Amino acid sequence: MTYFPMFLKLENAPCLVAGGGAVALRKVKTLLSSGAEITLVAPEIVPELEKFPRVHLVKRRFCPEDLEGMTLAVAATDEADVNREIARLCRGLRIPVNVADQPEEGTFVFPAVLQKGSLTIGVSTGGASPAAAVYVKEKIAAVLSGEDENFQEILDYLAQMRPIVKQEVAEPHRKALFLRLFDLCMEKNRPLTQDEWVALRQEGKMP
Repeated sequence: MTYFPMFLKLENAPCLVAGGGAVALRKVKTLLSSGAEITLVAPEIVPELEKFPRVHLVKRRFCPEDLEGMTLAVAATDEADVNREIARLCRGLRIPVNVADQPEEGTFVFPAVLQKGSLTIGVSTGGASPAAAVYVKEKIAAVLSGEDENFQEILDYLAQMRPIVKQEVAEPHRKALFLRLFDLCMEKNRPLTQDEWVALRQEGKMP
């Protein structure tokens, strides 16, 4: 199965997790790292889940009404029939849903995520092998660990320069300038000085 890779903004977004075991705990930790507001519904909940202040715990079985107003849902109960029913309801409501034990029933899967400052990398095998996804993620992490710590400073600088480039440079020339700007920063292993930026703007008489 092929999935379309997409990054969602979940800051303060209401998300439902159905299930209160170890699998649900992993999903909750991942969602919390993106700033989601989580409602967790399960008749039994592992103690560690009670330690998260931003998780609203509802100790009962899942009800269809629990999906009202949700941005995203995770079906992680220990009952396959319940998980399938949650997935069916979510598809009808057009709510993205992950089904922990049956990824083919859901509409998205959780990738293995690597975060380094504002850089986020997600690796997925389409549910075929989460272990393989983690393996690839760790390989990428090993490569990035060899990069200089100035990489985040460069990313911050590039984010600062984006609106300036958009304001000062005509549309046909922006992509080339963004690429050249990134290449120079990586070459120098730091953000450009103001003089270097002016020189870059004059390079090729870019309007």
